Formats: sequence, C-alpha cells, structure tokens
Amino acid sequence: MEFDAVFLSRLQFAFTVSFHIIFPAFTIGLASWLAVIEALWLKTGNAVYRNLFKFWAKIFAVSFGMGVVSGVVLSYEIGTNWSGFSTFSGNILGPLLAYEVLTAFFLEAGFLGIMLFGWDRVGPKLHFTATLMVAVGTLISTFWILSANSWMQTPAGFEIRDGIVFPVDWWDVVFNPSFRNRLLHMVLAGYLTTAFVVAGVAAWYLVEERFVAQSRIMFSMALGLIAIVAPLQIFIGDLHGLDVLKYQPAKLAAIEAHWETRRGIPLILFAFPDEEAETNHLEIAVPKLGSLILTHEMDGEVRGLKEWPKEDRPPVAIVFWSFRVMVSIGFLMAAIGLYGLYLRWRHRLYDTRWFLQLCRLASPAGFIAILAGWFTTEVGRQPYAVYGILRTSDAVSPVPAASVAVSLAIFVVVYGIIFAAGIYYLLRLLQTGPEPSDGDRAEKRPARASSHPDEPPEPTKWT
Repeated sequence: MEFDAVFLSRLQFAFTVSFHIIFPAFTIGLASWLAVIEALWLKTGNAVYRNLFKFWAKIFAVSFGMGVVSGVVLSYEIGTNWSGFSTFSGNILGPLLAYEVLTAFFLEAGFLGIMLFGWDRVGPKLHFTATLMVAVGTLISTFWILSANSWMQTPAGFEIRDGIVFPVDWWDVVFNPSFRNRLLHMVLAGYLTTAFVVAGVAAWYLVEERFVAQSRIMFSMALGLIAIVAPLQIFIGDLHGLDVLKYQPAKLAAIEAHWETRRGIPLILFAFPDEEAETNHLEIAVPKLGSLILTHEMDGEVRGLKEWPKEDRPPVAIVFWSFRVMVSIGFLMAAIGLYGLYLRWRHRLYDTRWFLQLCRLASPAGFIAILAGWFTTEVGRQPYAVYGILRTSDAVSPVPAASVAVSLAIFVVVYGIIFAAGIYYLLRLLQTGPEPSDGDRAEKRPARASSHPDEPPEPTKWT
C-alpha cells in the first residue's frame, strides 16, 4: 500500500472524526434524556429524578466539551488537507455548516450554562426551558450536519460551472434524496447509544446493589426505549438500504460483496472478499434472501461490482465487514429490548443477574455500531469525496505526504492524552454515581414505600 498524501489525509480524517462522532452521537440522546427526567421531576417532585438529572448533567458537560473540541479540529482539517474539496463544494457545504453554527451551536451555547449551573439560580420552569433548548439544539445540529453529509452522498440541486459547484435549488440541496432516512437513522442511533449507556450503568449499580432507587428508574426507562427504538431502527435501516440501492449501487454491491449482476441473489452471511480475483472465499449464504431484503422481491435484480471499473469501486472488505458488525449489533439491541419486555412482564427485570451482566457488557454497543455504520457510509462512498462528481484524489490539498504524516502522528499523541484523560474522568464520575437515595428521603420523604418490586417509590409532592 502506497502511503501518499491522499491515503494519509484520508487516514488522518478517519482517525479524528472517529473520535469526534461518538460524542455528538451520545449527547444527542443524553440531552433528550435530561429533558425527560427533568420533566418528570417537575411533574412528580420525586427527588430521585432531580439527583439523576444532576448526575447525568455532569456526564453531558464533559461529553459535550469533548465533542466541541474534536469538532473544531475537523473544520481546520478540511481547510489544510482538503482544499480541493473546499474549493469545489464550498458554495454548498459552507452555508450548510454555517446554518448549523447559527441555529444549533448558538442555541446550545446560550442555554448550556443555565442548564448546568442555573439549578439554584433560576426558577424551575426557566431551567427546564434551558434543558429543552439544549436538547432541541442537538437535534437541529444533527439536521444540518446530516444534510451536508447526505448531499455528499447523494448530491442534488446544483450545477457545475468552471469546475466549481453552485446551488440552484436549496430545497433540493438540503432535502437531498438520502437525507430523510439518513437523519432518522442517525437520531435513533444516538438515542440507542445513550439508552445502552444508561442501561449499562444502571445494571452495574444493580449488580453491586448501589443507588438502587435511581438504578431501577434508569434501567426501566432505558430498556423501555430500547424495546421501541431498536426494532424501529432496523425498519429505518431497511428504507435507507433502498436509497443506497437506487442512488449508490456500487456501494451496495460492495456491502453485499456481490460481483456479478443477477436476479435472486443470496444473502451472504460470511465470506472473505477477494478484490484481486473478484470472488469470495469461504462464503456462507442464504439463497435468494439477498434480493428479498435489498429489493423486496424474491427475484429482484442487484448489480454486481464487475459493472464498474476497479478504480471506481469502493474497498470491498472494509464495508462488507463493517456493515455486518453494525447489523449484528442492531439485532442484538432489539433482542435485548424485547427480552427486557418479557422480564418486565415476569416481574424479573431488576433481579435477573445474567441479563444485568449482559446489559452491562453491552453498554458500548451503540458506539461500536455508530463507528461501524460510519465506516460503511464513508468508505463505501469511495473513490468519491462527493459521490459521482468529485473524486477523493482531486479533493486533497497539494501538500507533501511527509507533512500529513507528521500532523497525523501529532494528532495520535495529543488525542491519546486528551481523550484518555476525558474518558478517565467520565469513568470516575460513573464510579461516584448519583446522590444516594437516603439523602432524597431526608429531604423529600415518600408518602409510602413501593409495594411492587418493579415499581419505583411513590413520588412526593414538590413543595
């Protein structure tokens, strides 16, 4: 493999954005989670919800800060390493990213301080409004970022003049063909990521019999959300797959490692794709199921990779395996959520020890799935920076490979130090946990104890 400026620039961007994407994905769901538990605190006066809010707000603050810092790096990196991309697509992507700053980042920044530090300084309704604005801000940010990324995948509403792209219809630019399903897929991924972290932390506490009142609420709410969102995510993923079949057929062929165009293709469960020989080794497949899933017809036609020259094909092995990691985790999530419903029905949700341990181990599942999905999406777009109209080799800056290699090495060292420290601090916060429930009872004594093992204590009036 040749370590030229193009490869090193791609590697550097992949490294930095992989660190970045996990934090916004987590804070998307965490901001909404904070809004929900503060609403429950306002409605019930149950101090357990208040303590949960204060605990997870600390986690949110650190995660949000790490996401902002790592995101700023990406903006500079586009200018230093991808000047060809900036010159070509700046007339479209520049405004889209500016809208994200003006509508989302300013909203989050304006209300974040009130949410984090205003609990005893402003009224409860104003504080709740600030929390809602931060949650809305994360969703607006997702809207604009996914619009920009989706345009790179399925460009629309533009024309090219003198080698530069110009918008001709902003509606088509923003709401490009893959935007809707891609946005829904990412938002649900963020919610699932947060739900599994919350469920994993709650399961950890329940196994160790710490913070039982808080943990039961966290575990119940997280498993309930997973039971709803995980199957819905699989459905949205199927719709998104139809978009890929229509607009990015070469990517789909690489995802499925299909080399020949034919009807009634099998679903390949396992294989080792060989790009040189244009075949798969040790293939395990289910006949015709591939066409049924991809085209919703048993005899549907799917184009094979041999229809494109080798230089126009994405790397097959990476997208083939990353897609299967993402899908496998998605079905695992759905299974955990549905089995959680079964345990709830049997009144065994909080004392089935093996299930608690499983949820504890599965807490990083959302992060792994998001990274696998990102690799599938971005590597599958190759060899294009903007699909079909700008090749990655034409998007890179005219800088020596040695310069990119040095900056990549610096990033690896700096990120290793900074993010290791940040993650260590997050783990310390999780180890400390929320305020104990005994303190809650001292301030707001419940009217009566719970009479059911799956029911949290009866909320008290907020005076």
